[in-house]
Amino acid sequence: MENPKYTKAIKELATNGITIMKVFGNSMTPILYSGSILTFKRCDDGYEIGDIVFCRVNSRYIDAHKITSKNEQRGYFISNNHGHDNGWTRRIFGKVVKIEKP
Repeated sequence: MENPKYTKAIKELATNGITIMKVFGNSMTPILYSGSILTFKRCDDGYEIGDIVFCRVNSRYIDAHKITSKNEQRGYFISNNHGHDNGWTRRIFGKVVKIEKP
């Protein structure tokens, strides 16, 4: 079953190009903290290394991890801020353009 938070965010990014989502966890400290409110923007011209993105890696939604590598054939490599790698994806929904810390 899909998480309504992600379903709503994906729909808003597809229709309006922007969404706001509250995120939880400590995998991106000290850049982001649990409870941060993030504004995501869809970037039709692509994403860059260092962007914090909302994406799907394999069958798992990742609501705020970094792009750490790019490859024309494989897409974008996603990792947290503590050295854990999530993997390659082509399914990026948007990048963080505003952080409101708790």
